[in-house]
Amino acid sequence: MAVARNTVNDRIPDAGGGNKNPSDTAKQNYTGIRYGNDHGSISFGHIHKQGDVTASVILQTPDGRHQFSLDKDGQRKGWTTSTSPGNFQLEAGSDRSEADDVIMIHAKNGNIDIIATNGKIRLQGTDIELIAVGEGGSKGNIKMEATENISCKSKKFLVDAKTSYKIVTPGTGELVANGVLKMYGSIIRGVTDACAVKDSKVGGQNYQSKNNQ
Repeated sequence: MAVARNTVNDRIPDAGGGNKNPSDTAKQNYTGIRYGNDHGSISFGHIHKQGDVTASVILQTPDGRHQFSLDKDGQRKGWTTSTSPGNFQLEAGSDRSEADDVIMIHAKNGNIDIIATNGKIRLQGTDIELIAVGEGGSKGNIKMEATENISCKSKKFLVDAKTSYKIVTPGTGELVANGVLKMYGSIIRGVTDACAVKDSKVGGQNYQSKNNQ
């Protein structure tokens, strides 16, 4: 039967007896101190439950899910962790102007993950900018994926691709303009599946085959 990690908290070093959670590196200190009462506490040098990490400072409430910790060693060296069973709210900028950069999240190395396991992620502002900076084909990309729909509504929808663009669907494609539809190309070629049986006089069979793999 599977057992949650935090239910096995034996700090005794493994002596070859098959201890499921050997703690040869369990943290210890003799200067830890704690102040608190039944409403909450603040601790300095607190050792976390599993004995693997020491917190320089930990602020917590009677609800163990509601805490703020600054860890100093172990697998979470230099980590800052805040957990809340309710809302987490951040407000700033009351005395700043519209053009100022008020809140900044900067990851010098590594990724930034924003995950709503059971909810929506909303971005709202007078303007929203998405900028990817990188070199080579593996960096400098913006990727969008949706299991269902991607809907865009605006007064203008402008796309400027420096090299190429491609719109593909295995289903039905439509291009509709209730006003004037303009199309320009130095060469315009239309290819249908008829080329699969007999190539046209200007070619097209290779293009048809490429797009029906």
